Amino acid sequence: MEWVVIILVGALIGWLAGQIMGGGGGLVMNIIIGVVGSFVGRFLGGLLGIGGAASAGSFSVMGIVFGVIGALILMFVLRALGVFKK
Repeated sequence: MEWVVIILVGALIGWLAGQIMGGGGGLVMNIIIGVVGSFVGRFLGGLLGIGGAASAGSFSVMGIVFGVIGALILMFVLRALGVFKK
């Protein structure tokens, strides 16, 4: 059952990041960007010593916020590399 929550929250995070950055890649791309972005947000938050970052990707306000931040960073890097287009 946990994987269903991961997919749903990943889709939400990916969609929110797409709305902020402009553009989007559909449902599957939103899920991938959201899930990987959550890992990025958790990792970078941990490096910076931000305690709330451990919740990245969970179904909570802080989890979604850190997940979206990670997804935005991921999208920015992918666009800079030319892998992800607007």
